[in-house]
Amino acid sequence: MTSRALITAPAADLLRTLQNQHGALMFHQSGGCCDGSSPMCYPDGDFIVGDRDILLAVLDVGAGVPVWISGPQFDVWKHTQLIIDVVPGRGSGFSLESPEGKRFLSRGRVFTDDELTELATRPPITGARYEAGERPADEQTRIVAEAAEACPVPGLMR
Repeated sequence: MTSRALITAPAADLLRTLQNQHGALMFHQSGGCCDGSSPMCYPDGDFIVGDRDILLAVLDVGAGVPVWISGPQFDVWKHTQLIIDVVPGRGSGFSLESPEGKRFLSRGRVFTDDELTELATRPPITGARYEAGERPADEQTRIVAEAAEACPVPGLMR
């Protein structure tokens, strides 16, 4: 099954470290200012998910980590697979990895026509539907060794 979100191995390692420090976690990808292009990592429940927010995946890294995106941002990115990566540097003060000297980063890959056809058979789960108890059928995490494995970067191809 095609997943709307993946995580790189280095990002999964950092996520496990943060889980050991903070407990259950969640990601939210917004389209706003203040690091809006970065997935923000919060203690689970510290960020209130809106009724129109979309659940991209539940990453089975340690405890299940839901990956949310704002509804309007999903409308723009619905054709794109989100790859959560990590790079050196300080991100937003709101995201839990900030003191670690690393920051989570969103990368993307456009879905193939076949993947889009498959995804059309599984409508995304909104915050309202999640609150009502609906969960994704496939919660298998896809961890990729590095971002280029999921979304090739020109000049970095081997």
